[in-house]
Amino acid sequence: MPDDAVAEIDRELTRLVRLVELAVAARPSAERLVRSGYLLLGALEADGPLGIAALADATQVDISTASRQIPPLEHQGLVQRLPNPADGRGRLIEITPLGRDRLQVARSERLARIRELTHDWPERERSAFAGYLARLNRAMVSRESGVAETG
Repeated sequence: MPDDAVAEIDRELTRLVRLVELAVAARPSAERLVRSGYLLLGALEADGPLGIAALADATQVDISTASRQIPPLEHQGLVQRLPNPADGRGRLIEITPLGRDRLQVARSERLARIRELTHDWPERERSAFAGYLARLNRAMVSRESGVAETG
C-alpha cells in the first residue's frame, strides 16, 4: 500500500476516534454510557454471566482493567456479582435489567446515529465499509495474538 494511503488511513482513524469521543462527551453525564461500559455490558448480555477473566477475554482487555471497570457499573446498578457455582471463591458478573435497558438505549442511539450519518450511502457501500472495519479489527486482533489475517 502506498505510504500516502497509509497516512490517510491514520489521519482518518485518528479523526474518527476523536469525533466519537466528542459525540459521547456532548451527552449529559447521567445518560452517558462510556465505551468500556458499553463493551462490558454487551459481552455480559451476549455471553453472561461471566467471571472476570472470561469477561476480560471477551472484551479483549486485561483482567486488572476489567476489574477496575466493574465497580462503577455495579454502583450504577447495571451489573451485579453472583456466587460462582463452579468455584466457591470466585464471583460471576451479571448484567441487571437496568443494565440491559441502558445498553439497549445506548445501542439504539448509536445505530440511529450511524443510520443518520450514512443515510445517503448505497447499501453496498455501507456493507463494504462494515466489512473493511471488521477486517481491520481482525487484523489488529491477529497482530496482537500473533495469528495471521486471512481474507
